[in-house]
Amino acid sequence: MSTTTPPRTAVQGTVTFTRYGCVVFQWFRNSDNCEFGFCGGGGGGRGQNKKRDDENTAVTPVLFILSMSSLSKDNTDGLIRVRQASGAMANASPDLDNAEAQRQLNNNNRPISSGFWETECTSSKLFECSRIKALADERDAVQKKTFTKWVNSHLARVSCRISDLYNDLRDGYMLTRLLEVLSGELLPRPTRGRMRIHCLENVDKALQFLKEQRVHLENVGSHDIVDGNHRLTLGLMWTIILRFQIQVIKIETEDNRETRSAKDALLLWCQMKTAGYPEVNIQNFTTCWRDGLAFNALIHRHRPDLIEFHKLTRSNATHNLQQAFNIAEQNLGLTKLLDPEDVNTENPDEKSIITYVVSYYHYFSKMKALIVEGKRVGKVLENCVEAEKIIDRYEALASDLLDWIEKTIAIISNQKFANSLTGVQQQLQAFTTYCTIEKPIKFQEKGNLEVLLFTIQSKLRANNQKLYVPHDGKLISDINKAWERLEKAEHERGVALRKELIRQEKLELLAQRFDHKTTMRQAWLNENQRLVSQDNFGYDLPAVEAAMKKHEAIEADIASYEERIGVVVELAAEMETEGYYDIRRILARKENILGQWSLLKELVAGRRTRLEKNLALQKTFQDMVYMIDWMEDIQVQLLSKDFGKHLLEVDDLLQKHSLQEADIAVQAERVETLNTAALKFTTIEGYQPCDPQVICNRVNHVSSCLEELKQLAVKRHAELEESRQLWAFFQELEESEAWIREKSSILGAQGYGKDLSSVLRLLQKHKTLAGELLAHRSLLQNTMKRGKQILSEQSFGTAGIQERIMEVKEEWKELEDQAAQRLDHLQEALHFFQFSTETDDLVVWLQDAYRLVSSEDFGHDEYSTQSLLKKHRGVSEAVDKHRMHVVTLRKHMVALPPRYREQEEVQVRMAEVEQLYTEVAEVAVLRQQWLHDALAVYHMFSEVNACELWIDEKEQWLDKMEIPERLEEVEVVAHRFESLDQEMNSLMGRILDVNQIVQQLLDGCHPSSTEVRGCQDHLNSRWNSIVELVEQKKDQLDSMQRLQNYLLECAEIKSQIQDKRKAIDSTQYVGSDLGGVLALQRRLSTMEGALSVLEPKLMHLQEEAEHLASVHSGRTMDVLVPFDGISLEWEELKRTLQGCEDSLLVAGRLQSFIQDLDSFLTWLVQTQTSAASDQLPNNLEEAEKLINKHAALKEEIGRYEEDYERLQAMNELLEHEEAPLPQAALQQWLQKLDVGWNKLLEMWESRREVLVQAHIFHLFLRDVKQAESFLNNQNTSVVRDDRVVEAAASRNSRSTSC
Repeated sequence: MSTTTPPRTAVQGTVTFTRYGCVVFQWFRNSDNCEFGFCGGGGGGRGQNKKRDDENTAVTPVLFILSMSSLSKDNTDGLIRVRQASGAMANASPDLDNAEAQRQLNNNNRPISSGFWETECTSSKLFECSRIKALADERDAVQKKTFTKWVNSHLARVSCRISDLYNDLRDGYMLTRLLEVLSGELLPRPTRGRMRIHCLENVDKALQFLKEQRVHLENVGSHDIVDGNHRLTLGLMWTIILRFQIQVIKIETEDNRETRSAKDALLLWCQMKTAGYPEVNIQNFTTCWRDGLAFNALIHRHRPDLIEFHKLTRSNATHNLQQAFNIAEQNLGLTKLLDPEDVNTENPDEKSIITYVVSYYHYFSKMKALIVEGKRVGKVLENCVEAEKIIDRYEALASDLLDWIEKTIAIISNQKFANSLTGVQQQLQAFTTYCTIEKPIKFQEKGNLEVLLFTIQSKLRANNQKLYVPHDGKLISDINKAWERLEKAEHERGVALRKELIRQEKLELLAQRFDHKTTMRQAWLNENQRLVSQDNFGYDLPAVEAAMKKHEAIEADIASYEERIGVVVELAAEMETEGYYDIRRILARKENILGQWSLLKELVAGRRTRLEKNLALQKTFQDMVYMIDWMEDIQVQLLSKDFGKHLLEVDDLLQKHSLQEADIAVQAERVETLNTAALKFTTIEGYQPCDPQVICNRVNHVSSCLEELKQLAVKRHAELEESRQLWAFFQELEESEAWIREKSSILGAQGYGKDLSSVLRLLQKHKTLAGELLAHRSLLQNTMKRGKQILSEQSFGTAGIQERIMEVKEEWKELEDQAAQRLDHLQEALHFFQFSTETDDLVVWLQDAYRLVSSEDFGHDEYSTQSLLKKHRGVSEAVDKHRMHVVTLRKHMVALPPRYREQEEVQVRMAEVEQLYTEVAEVAVLRQQWLHDALAVYHMFSEVNACELWIDEKEQWLDKMEIPERLEEVEVVAHRFESLDQEMNSLMGRILDVNQIVQQLLDGCHPSSTEVRGCQDHLNSRWNSIVELVEQKKDQLDSMQRLQNYLLECAEIKSQIQDKRKAIDSTQYVGSDLGGVLALQRRLSTMEGALSVLEPKLMHLQEEAEHLASVHSGRTMDVLVPFDGISLEWEELKRTLQGCEDSLLVAGRLQSFIQDLDSFLTWLVQTQTSAASDQLPNNLEEAEKLINKHAALKEEIGRYEEDYERLQAMNELLEHEEAPLPQAALQQWLQKLDVGWNKLLEMWESRREVLVQAHIFHLFLRDVKQAESFLNNQNTSVVRDDRVVEAAASRNSRSTSC
C-alpha cells in the first residue's frame, strides 16, 4: 500500500479536487465574469512498500464554463495558489538534486499569505532552477552515453548489448548479466516474465548481490531501476564502476610507502605516467583532459610507436582527442566511451572521464603482468630442453625405423612382377638376398631402440620428472606391430613369386599355338582379295540386276569365315590379358590378320556400292521417259480458248485450272528429284557408272519440257483472272444500287418519338444505320477502284463501266444527306425530354425530403435522439449535394433549342423547383439545432443517474467495511482501494463532462434550465461526501498495514540472524591445507558482507519501532519486544564471527609457511642433484660451458637466499603465536632445511674446484698442441733448407768438374 494520501477537500463556493498534495481541478472566474475550470496535477511521495502508481501524474489543462454569480476573496486566493503551484511544478524536474527538489516541493505546498506580490522573486528562482536543470541534463546525457558504451564493452563477452541505459536495465536481466561478467560469479537465475513484479524480483537479486559484495547503496531500490529513474540509474552504474573497476587500484609511492586507493590512486598513476611530457599537468579529472594531450601522453608512455607526441599542439584539442580515442579503439582494443565534444567542453563530466581512464589503467597493467609471466615461463623451458634432446633422438630413431618398415612393406607388397620367365626368376633371387642380408641389420636396430627407451625412462625417474611416454605410433608395441606386418608381407611376397613363375610357363605354350593358326588364315585371305577386285556389270537394267545376285553369293561365303578369324583374336586376347612378355609381336600378327580381313570386307562393300550405283542410274533413266510422256498430254489442255460467259462459269474454269497447276507442281517436284538423283552420278568421285555428258543431256531435256509447261499454265491462269474481275465488278454495282434504295426508303418512313424512351430507341437505330453506311462506304470505294483499274488495263468487255459508276455515286450522296438531317432532329428531341425527366425526379425527391425535415419527432431518450440526429445528418448532406442538381437543371434549360425553351410550361416548372429547394434547406437547419439540444439534455440526465448509482454502491460498501488486523487481509483491502482510485478518477471525468453540458444548456437558455441546475448541485455534493469517506478509510488502513509490515520484517530479520549464526558455528577449520583455510576465509568475508547489509536494516527497524510505539500506544509492548530479541541475537552473532576470524588467521599463516617450506625443500633437492653431477668436460669448449652453467647455478642459489631468510623469520613469528602449533615437526623441518642449505653450498664449492682444474688441464693440452704444430712447421723448414743447400753444393761441384 502506498503512503497515506491527503484528503480531497472542497473549497467553499467552488468545486475543488485535490490528489496527493496537489490541486487536480479548480473552478474560478476571470475579470470578464466568465467562469472556468483548471485541471493540473503532480506527484506525491513514496510509501513503505515503495509503490509509485501515482508519481509524476499529470492532467492536461481543460477549461469548463460554469454558472456562478460571484467569486469571494477566499476563492481568489485559492486561484492564485493553484496558478503558482502548477507553474512551479511544471518547471521543477525529477532530475534535480534531492535537496533542491525537496526544497522546491516544500515551497509549493506552503500556504502563500502575500498572494502574487512575490512574483519577481519567484521568477528569479525559476530561472535558477531552469539553469541548474539544463546543466544537470547535459551532465546526465554524457554519463548515460559513457555508461552505455561501458556496459556494452563488458556485455560483449556474453554476446549481449543494450541500446538505452534507462529502459534496458528495467527488467533486471541485463543488470544480472553485467554483474556476472564483472565479478566472475554466478548470480541467481532471473525470473521469467515481463510483469512489474518479475522485474522487481530480478533487480532485487542484483542489488542483493552488490550488498553481499560490501557495496553501499544509498536510497536506491529495485522500484527506482524498474521505473527508469534517470538519476538513480546513473548512480547505480557509477557505484558498480567504483566497486569493480576503480576500487582495485592501489599505488604505493616511493618516498613514504603511502598507500592510496580509488580516485586518488588513479590520479597519482596518471601523474606518474605523464611526468615529463610538456603541457601535460593532470590535477583533476575534468579540465586537465580537455586538450587531449593527457590521453595521448598515456598511450605514448606505453606504446610510443603509435603516436608522434611532439607533433601535437594544445590548440587543436578536437584532433588530439579524436586521435587518442581512435588509436585506443583500433590498436589497444579499448571501447570508445567518449567523443571529443564530450570532453572539450567548459565543464567536462568527471565520472565519464574516470570511467574511460580506468580502462587505460587496466589495459596497461595487464600488459606489464604478461611480460613478467613470460620471463618465468622461459626459465622453466630451459630445464626441459635437455630432456627433450634425448627424447628427440629416440623419436628420430623410431621414426627412421618405422619409415624403413613402411617403405619396405610398400616395396615387397607391390605385386607387379617382371613380365617374362627370366625376369621373374631374377626377382625371386633378389627377394632371397633381402631376407638373408638386409633384414637382420634392421632387426638389430630395433633391439637398440628398446635399450634407448629404457635409458630415457631411467634418467627421468632419477630426476623425479614425469616419465616419457612416446607419441602414438612410436611406442615399442607399435614398432613390434609394424615388424609383424613386415614379416606378413614377406610371406605374401614369396607365395606371389611362385604363382607368377607358373603363369609365365603357361603363356609360352599359348604363343606357339597362335603362330600356327595365323599362317593358315593369311593364305585364304590373299586368294579372296584377288577374286573381288574384278568389275563386269553390263550396260542395261537386266544385266546389272544379274551381277547383283552373283555378288550376294560371294558375300555369304565370306561371312561364314568370320568365326575362324575370331579364334585367332581370342588367343591374342588371352595372352594380352595374362600379360605375355612378347605381346607386341603377337598383337602385330593379329593386327595384320584383322587388317587383311577388314580390307577384304572393304573390297566386297566397295564392289556392292558400285553395283548399287549402276542399278540406281538405270532406274532413274526409266522414270525420265515416263515423265516426258505425261507433260505432252497436259500441254494440249492448256492451249484451250474457252474463258467463260458469266461469273459462275469463270469460277468453275478457275477451279479446274487450279487442280492442273497442283498436278504440275507435284510433277515438278518429282522431276526435280529425278534430275538431282541423276546429276549426283556426275559429281561422285572415283567410280562412275556412266558418262557424265550423257546424264546431263537427259536432265536438260526433261527440264526444258517442264519449263514450257509451267509458262502455259501461268498464261492460262492470268486470262481466267481477268475475265473473273470483269464479271465480279458488274455484280457488285448491282448489289450497291439495291442497298442504297432500301436505306433511303427506311429513313423517309420513320418519325422523331413522343417521349424519352422512344427517342433513345430511334437514336440507337440511327446509330446502327450510320455504322452500316460507314461500312458500306468502304466497300463501295473498293468497287469503284476496281472499275477504274479495269478501265486502265483496257481488257475485253469494258464498255459502259464509266456511266454505271457515276450513277451509283449520285445515289450514295443523296442517302448521306438524308441521314444527317434526321440525326439533328433526333438530338433536339432528346435534350427536351431529358430536361422534363430530370425536373420531375428532382421535384419528387425534394417533396420527400421536406416531409423528413419537417417532422416533429425529437426522440424520447438519448439513444432514439442520436438515431434521429444521425438520420438527419444524412438528409442534410443529401440536400447540400442536390444544390448542384438545381444549378445544373437551370443550365440545361438555357441550353435547349428555342422552340422548346420558349414554352411557358418549361419556365414555370423551373421556378417551382428552385422555390421548393430553398424551403427544404431552411427547415433542415432548424431541425438539426432542435435535435442537438434534446440530445444534450438526455445525455446529462443519464450520466447523473449513473454517477449517483455508483456513489450509492460505494457508500454502502465503505459503511460496512471494517479494517482487518491480518497482513494478508490488509493487502487485499488495499488492492481494492487501488481499484477504487481508478474508478473514482474515471467518475470524476464523467462529473466534469456533466458540468460542461449543464453550462452549455444554461448559456443557450434551454427551457429546462432550472431542473438541470438542481441536478448538477445535488451530484457535486454527493461526490464531495464520498471523497471524504474514502480518505478516512484509507488512513485507517495504512496505519494497520504499517504495523503488520513491521512485525513481519522483525520475524524475517531475526530468522536471517539465526541462520547466519548457525552458518558461522558450522564454519570450523578442520583441514590441514592452505586451500581449506582460504576457502573458509572467503566464506567468512562473504558473511561479513551480508552482515553489513543487515546493519542498516536494523537501524531502520529501530526507528520504525519507536514511531509505531508512539502511534499505537495501546500495543507498545507488542512493538518493542520483538526488536529487543533481535538486538540480543545480533550482538551474539558479531562475537561468534570475531572468534572464528581470529582462529582462521593463525591457521592461514601456518599453512602458508608449510607450503613455502615444502616448495623450498623441493628446489633444494633438485639443486643438490645438479651440483653433485660428476660430468667432466672432454675439451676446452665443454669446460667453459660447464663453468658458465655452474656460475648460473650460483646466481640461482643467491636468489633463493632471500627465501631462506624469510622462512627463518616466519618461524620466529609463529613461535610467538598463542595458538597451539606443531612445534616439534616444524623444528625437524627447519633442521633439514639448515643442513640441506649448508650441504648445497659445500657441494657447489667442491664442484667448482673440479671444473676449474679440468679447465686448466684443457688449456694445457691446447698449448701443447699449438707447440707441437709450431715445432713441426719449423722442422719442415729446416729440412727444406738443407735440401736446397745440398742441391746448390752439387751444382757447384758439377760446374767445377766441367
